Amino acid sequence: MDFGAPGPLRPEINVTPLVDMVLLLLIFFMISSSFVVQPGINIKLPQSKTSDNYEGNATRLTMTAAGLVFVGDEKVEWEGLPKVLARERQRSERAVLVIKADESVKHGSVVRAMDTARQAGFERIAIATTPYVPKKD
Repeated sequence: MDFGAPGPLRPEINVTPLVDMVLLLLIFFMISSSFVVQPGINIKLPQSKTSDNYEGNATRLTMTAAGLVFVGDEKVEWEGLPKVLARERQRSERAVLVIKADESVKHGSVVRAMDTARQAGFERIAIATTPYVPKKD
C-alpha cells in the first residue's frame, strides 16, 4: 500500500448546471416571446367561407366593439387617424393595410377607416376574417 503524497490536484469546472440554466432560459424566452406578438386587443372577427392568406409586412388597423381604434399597437383617436396612417404609409415600402374590425362594428365606421387609409396613400386594403365554421345542430 502506497500512502504517499497525492499527485497535483486538477480543478474541474462542472458545466452541467450552466447548460441546464441556459436551456431553461432559452425555453422561457421562446415561450414568452410568442405572447408579445399578439396584442391584447379583444375582437371577434367576422367569418368568411372564402378568404386569402396574406403573408407579408402590412400595417394593421384594429377596430374594437367599444369604438376604439388601434394602428399596430398604438391607440388612436379618429381625429388623429389620418396623420398616423400617413406616417405608417411612409414607413412601409408596400402600401398594404389590413383592417381587423370586430363583427359588431358598424359598416359606416369601417368605410370611414378605409376612406381615411386611401387618403393617406394606402393602395391595397384587406379586411381580416376568420374561417367559416358551420354550426352544429
